[in-house]
Amino acid sequence: MAHKSGFVNIIGNPNVGKSTLMNALVGERLSIITSKAQTTRHRIMGIVNGEDFQIIYSDTPGVLKPAYKLQESMMRFVMSALEDADVILYITDTVETPTKNEEFLEKLRKQKIPIILVINKIDLTNQEILEKQVDAWKEILPSAIIIPASALHGFNIENILQQILDHLPEGPEYFSKDTLTDKTMRFFASEIIREKILTQYQKEIPYSVEVAVEEYKEEPRIDRIRAIIYVARETQKGIIIGHQGKMLKKIGMLARADLEEFLGKKVFLELYVKVDPDWRNSEAKLKRYGYE
Repeated sequence: MAHKSGFVNIIGNPNVGKSTLMNALVGERLSIITSKAQTTRHRIMGIVNGEDFQIIYSDTPGVLKPAYKLQESMMRFVMSALEDADVILYITDTVETPTKNEEFLEKLRKQKIPIILVINKIDLTNQEILEKQVDAWKEILPSAIIIPASALHGFNIENILQQILDHLPEGPEYFSKDTLTDKTMRFFASEIIREKILTQYQKEIPYSVEVAVEEYKEEPRIDRIRAIIYVARETQKGIIIGHQGKMLKKIGMLARADLEEFLGKKVFLELYVKVDPDWRNSEAKLKRYGYE
């Protein structure tokens, strides 16, 4: 039997459930998930292996019009995912208007590769509205395979997987069969910490924050992690730390619990907060934080 392999890149507007779908397809929690838009900032690979196939999924940031250099970098991740995909998983949901972001949809229409369009969050609508949305998407992307789904509840995930396998080209193993992702433990540690900031703080604070793991020591029974939370302004530093350091302690406690579950071992986590002015608009600083 021929071996199939390829890059299946997950693309869509912010907050439609791309990361939830990625995690459901991979079977592991690789991408952080919150109710806030722009949660995903990087392109994150998750690799699923079978005896005769290898699927390399990529979760990508939500499509948007960039307002600063960080968002420009995020959009470069999206455009690179368009360029190297063997199959595109375009995610929409039952809430957003199908014609949203027409400029990007025009780029999709020009693609010559298979497009699987997933209408996510069908648990939030009814059959009549869903049928109208399916018809609208058939007009917008006539070549796409349309699959209604609920990533959160696992509905139609198997159908999506089967369509991916049906359209995956024959190819070699790009990664060894025991590889799950291209990211390091330092990356996942920083993302888990950032997820707690996204869920615990409001307004602009989460979007002004970057997390850098300065030290990661693996020991047989415990991993020791030292991370710095960078903020753009001095006032934000005070908000992150909180009165008598209570908020920072809470972030550390929540992040440590998730890290221990993710790693299956004890974690000693140290968090510090520093001000890095205007890091979101500095190409040099963005490169240092992993935004190429």
